[in-house]
Amino acid sequence: MTTDHNPDIALLRSEIAVAAARMIAEDGASYDTAKRKAARRIMGNTRINGEILPDNAEIENEVRIYNEIFLSNSQPARLLQLRKLALRLMDELDQFNPYLTGSVLNGTAGEHSNIHLHLFADSAKDVEIFLLNRNIEYDVSESPRARGRNQPIETISFIWNNEGVHLTVYGSDDVRGALKPGSGGHPERANAALLLQLIEQSILPEG
Repeated sequence: MTTDHNPDIALLRSEIAVAAARMIAEDGASYDTAKRKAARRIMGNTRINGEILPDNAEIENEVRIYNEIFLSNSQPARLLQLRKLALRLMDELDQFNPYLTGSVLNGTAGEHSNIHLHLFADSAKDVEIFLLNRNIEYDVSESPRARGRNQPIETISFIWNNEGVHLTVYGSDDVRGALKPGSGGHPERANAALLLQLIEQSILPEG
């Protein structure tokens, strides 16, 4: 939530959030890329101050609004498809305590969205061996070391059932508190049981 009292700054943040949401919904741009492209499009070569850039929560809200207005005939079905695929994949990865996160969890996923899972394992190599044994080709990237960690966090990316998948692998002990609510009061991650509830809630009975 923004606490800006300057109406000009608040208006700019809103315009940037709306433009960024459109890029995310239509092109599958990342939040950071969409935010900065939208800011340049609206402000040109003007130096951009941090307070002008909307936060991810503001942009996520605009993505929801965009989906409701322009993609109401297709986005819910696409979201359900991705959630069902995510559940299948989580069943296969059960030994690594998989949790769903990102747009497939928060409900904003669209045509270009990927499935993001957090895994908890003794070693990322265990996950890699698991995938190799199933003839799944993957790429590996590493994020900077997080506070309190001696090792960088590894993300394993691959195509599964024609959908992009990203597995971020944490240590086994990190699974504690995985369902802790985020800043908006909603869980930032969901286990298979919670995901199944979301799927069942979104399927309307035939009448």
